[in-house]
Amino acid sequence: MERGMISVDRWSEGSQVYFLTHLHADHTVGLSPRWNKGPLFCSRISARLFHHKFPGFDTSLIRSLEIGQWHSLSLLSLSTNSKTTVQVMAIEANHCPGAVMFLFRGAFGVTLYTGDFRWEVTSEIAQMGKTMLLNALQNDKIDTLYIDNTYCNPSYSFPSREVAAQQVVNIIDSYPEHDIIIGIDTLGKEDLLLYISKMLKVKIWVWPERLQTMHLLGLHNNFTTKTTLTRVRAVPRYSFSVETLEALNTMRPTIGIMPSGLPWKLKKVGCKDKSCGLSSLNKETDNDLHMNMRNRYTNNIEKHHQYIYTVPYSDHSCFSEIVEFVKFLCPNNIKGIVSSSLSYVDPCYHLHNIYGTSSLWRKHATKEERARVEGECKATLACDGSDDVKLKRKRIKQYRLCVHKTRVSLLRRFNRGAKITNCPDD
Repeated sequence: MERGMISVDRWSEGSQVYFLTHLHADHTVGLSPRWNKGPLFCSRISARLFHHKFPGFDTSLIRSLEIGQWHSLSLLSLSTNSKTTVQVMAIEANHCPGAVMFLFRGAFGVTLYTGDFRWEVTSEIAQMGKTMLLNALQNDKIDTLYIDNTYCNPSYSFPSREVAAQQVVNIIDSYPEHDIIIGIDTLGKEDLLLYISKMLKVKIWVWPERLQTMHLLGLHNNFTTKTTLTRVRAVPRYSFSVETLEALNTMRPTIGIMPSGLPWKLKKVGCKDKSCGLSSLNKETDNDLHMNMRNRYTNNIEKHHQYIYTVPYSDHSCFSEIVEFVKFLCPNNIKGIVSSSLSYVDPCYHLHNIYGTSSLWRKHATKEERARVEGECKATLACDGSDDVKLKRKRIKQYRLCVHKTRVSLLRRFNRGAKITNCPDD
């Protein structure tokens, strides 16, 4: 895609049209109430939340897109100085309210920009997205995939959000006399809070601005700003800390829960009480297959402090889900969208060996075409589809040299791939 035509989640660049995947702060850097560079396309839910996030924003610039429908844009190609038509479709990203992927089709080929997304096999929303992609692509192949590479590393493996939500409920159940503090962002984790409210039959306290967001999302019955009505409180993640929990425990027994796929950087303290393990939290029966599935993941809960649990509830895809997504699409080229110096890992580093297994192409391509495409994918050692033999040999050599790296450098490379700094959402 030409520079100067389309920008996705980039607001300082000069483009003809702009696209917003979702309203988390790391995707709106550069947006402000005074921003007026051009038309801004987003989902209907994001459009509804926009004024709350940016009071005074010129709403005449906002163009809301219907999910699953093609929309045509007439743009100017700067390379040919002539008009060109670009089609775009918004697809549910299963990340937070309003989050979408964008599928673009034009003279540049086919491009998919995932934004932040969760590709859970057990999720109905993810299955809807899969169906939309199949119907939209037909026999086309994705030329460039811009993918959420937050956890693009085999070291990141966590359960579905359904399983993690039950883990949170189990922890709360095990502390019936304690206040509960849950760290969340200004948007996201609504399904987790609703599950807690439903299972425990309690309202959940949220701060006033968060309550406004809940009401804009149509959630009116499960949340309150009155602390006297509930012992379960959802607080801004930036206020969730060891110091806060220790201070609260001087007044009332309080347990903190951090639902996140990120490894939380706290030194564990040794504790001998049973609450540090999961035996006291495990309430599932051996006769229930669904509950047994949950048992597999109880070890993901960790007690990092005598007052704090972390639970792997993530709104980003874990590594196995990223692998499944790439296998499904088999794109010609992959680029990661998380690119800060401390967190970026090139998706090709871990995904270069999974090409040629696209379920999408097995479904739509003819036998001969499928064999050709899968053969190309298997022969490609990197994600750019290059046929340059010298380049391939160079990459093979570089890959083999990795074997001779020291253990320390290998571990350092292996642990790349998570948002370590400036990460307002997980």
